[in-house]
Amino acid sequence: MKNSNSILGNVSQKKVILAGTIGNAVEWFDWTIYATFAVFFSKQFFPSDDPTASLLSTFAIFAVGFFMRPLGGVVLGIFSDRYGRKAALAATILMMAGGSLMIAVSPTYATIGVFAPIILVLARLLQGLSLGGEFASAATYLSEMAPKEKRGFYSSFMFFSAAIGILLASSLAWLLTSILTDQQMGAYGWRIPFLIGALGGLVGIWIRRSVPDSEMTHAKEKVKNPLLVLFKHYPKETLRIIGISILTTFAFYIFVIYVPSYAINFLGAEPKVAFAANTIALVAFMLSQPLFGWLSDKIGRKPQLIFFAVGYLLFFYPMIKWMDSSFSSILLVEMFGLLLYALYTSIGPAVMSEQFPTEVRAVGIGAPYNLVVAILGGTTPYVLTWSQSIGKQDYFYFMVIVGAILTLITFIKMPETVGKRLEDI
Repeated sequence: MKNSNSILGNVSQKKVILAGTIGNAVEWFDWTIYATFAVFFSKQFFPSDDPTASLLSTFAIFAVGFFMRPLGGVVLGIFSDRYGRKAALAATILMMAGGSLMIAVSPTYATIGVFAPIILVLARLLQGLSLGGEFASAATYLSEMAPKEKRGFYSSFMFFSAAIGILLASSLAWLLTSILTDQQMGAYGWRIPFLIGALGGLVGIWIRRSVPDSEMTHAKEKVKNPLLVLFKHYPKETLRIIGISILTTFAFYIFVIYVPSYAINFLGAEPKVAFAANTIALVAFMLSQPLFGWLSDKIGRKPQLIFFAVGYLLFFYPMIKWMDSSFSSILLVEMFGLLLYALYTSIGPAVMSEQFPTEVRAVGIGAPYNLVVAILGGTTPYVLTWSQSIGKQDYFYFMVIVGAILTLITFIKMPETVGKRLEDI
């Protein structure tokens, strides 16, 4: 069997990293632009005298796509384990780009009536399936193609590229709203980002086709029922992925999505102040990924993971309660949350890949991880907003602390896997 080092002898390391992550950037760009531009296209699909009602209907479809992620993690995870990482990566980016193209060219409610929101639902179902399979397939590909002494560094480019996709979506929103009026954005401007996302998918497919597949999937005997094998023979590892995903899911949706809205709506911060702080922190988060990935290859996975969980356990509550409407306060809280979170995200794909053997690796990551993300990530913004409206947000903050305890216990009990060959797992 060829190992990762022999494969890399025929293709540059940069190209492998690019192939493993370019689709991830496209996926997160496409996934993010829906929520970013929903305020402009909601009335095109759900006409109503109440703009809020139209927007809520649009976000309901966003949630539907979100809860397709576990199914995507299972179906595309099994596909990846059976037919190879390269085939799965091509499928995920094609599905995501296809969903964006469907939205970009869809007629409006005024043209085709109820079929317009049906097209929107189908597009988001497709994109939810795609995102559910992308993480597991890209994580396993990067980990299996990486030399064992650089696996942490390689895996760091997963969230590096995700941050690029999110930042590109935000930047495009700023650009389009700067050069187009609200009327123009509602008429046709909202279609532009979806067209760009569809074209980006074609570029991603072209790049991914130019690199070799991981040989590990072709060297292992295929299992007939991967989910049964997973739950029967690897229950501890599956529960470990769930334990890892609890705090990490909270961290993403609180500090990437929630904090700016909280600062604006409840602390009285100016939108430009809150979003400027969020953008700067996201850039720092993105740039820290390769550094922390490289560091884990030197000192091990567990020290970083434990430091991340302990930091949230001890300081999350006082930091979030201390924040006020000033730029410096919001930026400091965002930097706290995102840089600690980066200690995990930089090596998360490697850590998860190191829990399972090749024949169930993608489904072993995709099924439990996406289930937790759907349950916690899909409800966090709503629960937080509701709890704040009745003055009980502290209850949710304590949930995060409990999540930090559970994830910390998982990290402490987890074996150190740095330097271990994936072929030996």
